[in-house]
Amino acid sequence: MAALYEGYTLCGLVPDQNVSSSGIQGIEEERDSDHVVVTDSTRSVTLYKVSDQKPLGSWTVKQGQKLTCAAVFNSQTNEYVAVTDNKVIRVWKEEDILLDKAFKATVSSDVWKVHCTHGGEPVVLFQRGAVRLLDSLLAAPQQTIEEVLVQEEAIRWSTIILAETQQFVIFTTEQKGDHFLYLQRLNPNSLQRYRLEREEPGLSPLSFSATYRDKHICLLYLYPNGHVYKSVHSVRGLGTEEGAQPIPLPRTLLLSLPVVDGLLEAASAMALDEAHVAVVGVPHPSAGAGKDFLCIWNTNFQTVQAGKEMAGKLYGQLWSYSNKVFIPHGKTLSVIPFECTKSSLAAAVGKLRHAPASVPSWNNILHGEKAQPSKSVETRRTRTRKTQSTPNLTIDQVLELIKTAPVEEIQKEVEGFLTRADLQDLQPSVGQLASTLVSRSLADPAFYSSSTLTQLVHTQCLCHSVCPDLVLLALEKKDYFLCQLCLQFFPDIPEAVTCACLKTFISMPDVDAEKVSLEPDSVSFMETLISREHAEAGLQNGFSPIFLEEDCPDAVRGRQTKAEDKEKASAPSKLICPVGLHKAALLNEVLQTAYSEAFLLPHLKDLSSQHVVLFLQYLQFLYLKYSQDALPQMDGVRSPSLAQIMDWVCLLLDAHFTVLVMTPEAKGLLLNLHSFVKSQVRLVSELGKIEGSLQELNKLKVKESVGQYSIEIIELF
Repeated sequence: MAALYEGYTLCGLVPDQNVSSSGIQGIEEERDSDHVVVTDSTRSVTLYKVSDQKPLGSWTVKQGQKLTCAAVFNSQTNEYVAVTDNKVIRVWKEEDILLDKAFKATVSSDVWKVHCTHGGEPVVLFQRGAVRLLDSLLAAPQQTIEEVLVQEEAIRWSTIILAETQQFVIFTTEQKGDHFLYLQRLNPNSLQRYRLEREEPGLSPLSFSATYRDKHICLLYLYPNGHVYKSVHSVRGLGTEEGAQPIPLPRTLLLSLPVVDGLLEAASAMALDEAHVAVVGVPHPSAGAGKDFLCIWNTNFQTVQAGKEMAGKLYGQLWSYSNKVFIPHGKTLSVIPFECTKSSLAAAVGKLRHAPASVPSWNNILHGEKAQPSKSVETRRTRTRKTQSTPNLTIDQVLELIKTAPVEEIQKEVEGFLTRADLQDLQPSVGQLASTLVSRSLADPAFYSSSTLTQLVHTQCLCHSVCPDLVLLALEKKDYFLCQLCLQFFPDIPEAVTCACLKTFISMPDVDAEKVSLEPDSVSFMETLISREHAEAGLQNGFSPIFLEEDCPDAVRGRQTKAEDKEKASAPSKLICPVGLHKAALLNEVLQTAYSEAFLLPHLKDLSSQHVVLFLQYLQFLYLKYSQDALPQMDGVRSPSLAQIMDWVCLLLDAHFTVLVMTPEAKGLLLNLHSFVKSQVRLVSELGKIEGSLQELNKLKVKESVGQYSIEIIELF
């Protein structure tokens, strides 16, 4: 699985006048993973500390000069290297203020780029394909530079890779529609030339990326038609054959990305690990023709693992260092942290929950290590009926039976089918059974087999994409227990379906909700939470109702009416849940469902103001309980986290803020939510003070013991 986390802005951009370029030439990692060097397209090089989002230094060339190569950092000498006006190599240190006064040397041929790996010596790649180590070049700047490329051949992309102890310069070229790959090994020097296979006529690669893994160089390239190819080459024996004719480079189709309208123009693909690829400027499969997305694709299962809509124009540029993606969009350069876990089928479909890291079989992932590899799920009830089942039916026979047989017979045969010992692959069969059951239920309103569908969901071999109508059918039939199971087990429920569940749950009368049979642990959690007595008065988790009055501004307190004061004085001290027990359990499942904010907000706007206020009141109740009570969550029981509660508060306020401001009933609620925010700000502020104090203590030198008894006074500022 992969995840994109909340990003932040590193700096603003000044896009080129033609608006086709972001104004950034390159981003290079500096001394560590928290420092990067950003080179703009004209005159400036800036050093940033990423975590602080602030520049530590900036250097600019004179008016009339132009940076033609992104600056790199030489960790061996702690120097920066860049090229101006194609031929002038400049070298400077962080303490240098003016670039014009730093070291510079003019070479005899135009430079394409300077590359440098961490701990390695900078390498200069010339526009005609020659390669030189920086030190040897600066020793004789006017040395003759040979031409490696043939006539009308030009470099399009280049990078450098450190493979164990050897450096490889990799670059691609184009000549009359043909594309070539060059692999240049340093120490000893050797060069190999390959020809890339032709794509559709007139299509040139939009982006390249290269990685080194398991003694192989992996090249990834994206075409305007959405095809992402991978070519793999062993570094052993590289460059032993040098001939005039290029060697064909084998390739495999890794991804076929969706291209809705025409061809891609500004897009990029970059390998993150052996199974995940970051893609920018390609339509999200669930969002139509919009191309303003950053997505992480799983190449093993051809699925989108994470996606984030980016505001503003995308320029097809993407850099990645230390689990962070750097992406320019609009007038902003954003940093977006990401995480990629080990790829497996269980993780891809959301079924890897509490399984061990390495498991021998799919059944072990689903049912634990004690399960036999060839056996499927068995409940206590089905074990007793095993000897009573009818002769084994094939999956096709069971599917035909579902189309015409009564509910009781279907339930018996499906139950017997799931308990068979000869089933080798349960997941496809469960998907077919569920889809056929749902199709008949939609076509025949009188037919509905709740227990059979529940049993199929309990196998944990289903997901929403396999049976997309199941959740909506359960809502239509008011089968809320099945809805709850789907919300728990399905990792890919769309935001529209999540909001449909929320709307149904929040509008259901408490009297009707209490009649619904739900998952026992979810009800037990709410019973425990509601019945739990208050902890001792005090500030916990940054909040306590005692401070509500002092948190309110004076102007607001002055406007409170006597009736409100009387109501507050007469209110019981014990928190009262605004919804019933069973309705709260269902709402908790919605709070824990995965979502993308960009897709969820439009659907949240369909909620009425009355339902929004009620939902906010429930979220307020949860927040107060979590803030006052110690460890309200129960071990092993699904329950919403405090972060999920606050995220949903923010979502509802974003979607309905104007309506809530104009709703009289929401006035007190908004004031309370405002106090929550202030209390959290106060908590963070106090934590910051503690952090500063601890840092000062850490700076103090450890003194030798002065005896068995001593008094020391430590003064903190």
